[in-house]
Amino acid sequence: MWSLVATFLVLPAVFGQYEPNVWNGRSVYVHLFEWKWTDIAAECERFLAPKGFGGIQVSPPNEHRIIYENTVKYPWYQRYQPVSYKLNSRSGTEAQFIDMVRRCNNVGVRIYVDAVINHMAASSGVGTSGSSYNSRTEQYSGVPFGPPDMTTRSECPTASGDIGNYNNAAEVRNCRLLGMPDLGIGKEYTRNMILGYMNRLVEIGVAGFRVDASKHMWPHHLRDLFSRVRNLNTTWFPQGGRPFFFHEVIDMGYGEPIKAEHYIDSGRVTEFKYGLKLSEGVLKKNGQLLKYFKDFGTNWGLLNGMFAVAFIDNHDNQRGHGGGGEILTFRKSREYKIANAFMLAYPYGFPQIMSSYNWQQNIQGGQDKNDWIGPPSDPNGNTASIVINPDGTCADRWRCEHRWRQITNMVAFRNVAGVGDLVHWWDNGANQVAWGRGRVGATTAFIVINNDGYGLNQWLQTGLPAGSYCDVISGNFENGNCSGKTVTVMADGKANFIISNQDYDPFIAIHINAKRS
Repeated sequence: MWSLVATFLVLPAVFGQYEPNVWNGRSVYVHLFEWKWTDIAAECERFLAPKGFGGIQVSPPNEHRIIYENTVKYPWYQRYQPVSYKLNSRSGTEAQFIDMVRRCNNVGVRIYVDAVINHMAASSGVGTSGSSYNSRTEQYSGVPFGPPDMTTRSECPTASGDIGNYNNAAEVRNCRLLGMPDLGIGKEYTRNMILGYMNRLVEIGVAGFRVDASKHMWPHHLRDLFSRVRNLNTTWFPQGGRPFFFHEVIDMGYGEPIKAEHYIDSGRVTEFKYGLKLSEGVLKKNGQLLKYFKDFGTNWGLLNGMFAVAFIDNHDNQRGHGGGGEILTFRKSREYKIANAFMLAYPYGFPQIMSSYNWQQNIQGGQDKNDWIGPPSDPNGNTASIVINPDGTCADRWRCEHRWRQITNMVAFRNVAGVGDLVHWWDNGANQVAWGRGRVGATTAFIVINNDGYGLNQWLQTGLPAGSYCDVISGNFENGNCSGKTVTVMADGKANFIISNQDYDPFIAIHINAKRS
């Protein structure tokens, strides 16, 4: 892997932007899945900026299909069926989008657009901005696109024109995904239309793009496209700044020919194996123990961290899609918080926090028949506004995991830890682990996790300066005092940690920015 690092570091900067363009001291982004632009703007100002979040992945802002069929009405996935690149969607209007980007940038929270550029919408009708479309004739008036702008039919080796075999790379990249017309992004006109969309977003102030379904596009086509995207808006970014790109490539290591590393020459890649393996560790599946995770990273078959986006769950795999396996989600909140705390404390990748909504599951034959359900909405499919409860949580079906104290305060932990090394590792030979971040003699943060079925009572070397620290998991550090537990670090850097296996949250985290004295 290090040879790959050396190779790609010498490529021209336009061929890959791996840095997320966050303010100094910020290191985490959140996916506000299906939020409206007006609510995101308010959340940037009232919560995300004060809590140190660096960026937001927003749902696709372009005009999309409206699905209202029998029992499936306004599903979440209609956002992933583009009708045009006009900026009117279920999340709001172009004016609201522009206002959101401006307000978030002004407080240092960057916007990453979920870009759906592999395909166009299936079926026929009128999109959210009034543009007509017909997938049978491959006509999309709002762009406009027609049959010459799609992947040439002869390039797809299947009789149906749809993907049937994921072990055939040409099939995966040249055939229709779920029956949706496949855009010929190697064609100059098609590429220019997509480029116009991306350049418009960058002009507005977007800091980067999460590229949906990159696995279904040829890497060299994407590299060429990204190299042409304009530099970032200098109202908020340095002269010559490049957009951040990260690819959605579902690579679970099952031997498919398309690999995550095929895409690292033009951006980071979503590392799906990270959440799967860490979920297995926390759940103690397949013989996993947390002590094994001391070297979690490339030794486990993961991408090098400088190319990776790390996450526990995303909008696909929390619904049982995206590679399989048992992924922790908000539905197992205790274990989910442990996994997110581990991710935010451990030095790997650019971490994503998922902020989602609940839906009533209907499990039949091991599958959730309600996995299509869209966000909280009125009967006409208009997304409901976010309402914040007095305790800071969200009302209705919005889960707002990023507002859970145990996750929010670990974002601050990550920011304090910075690029510090993993130091002072300790484990009990099983599922009790601890480590610091920084360097020996200058640790800035320390975490202890008890994922065993019995209590932990240990004196551990933290490397932190002597003093009284607030545990930011059981409470907050406010006005110089702790609302939760207090941990005393002695002159030799050691502290006594006590965590019952019955504790609501079986982990403790302390750092120098939550020090009382």
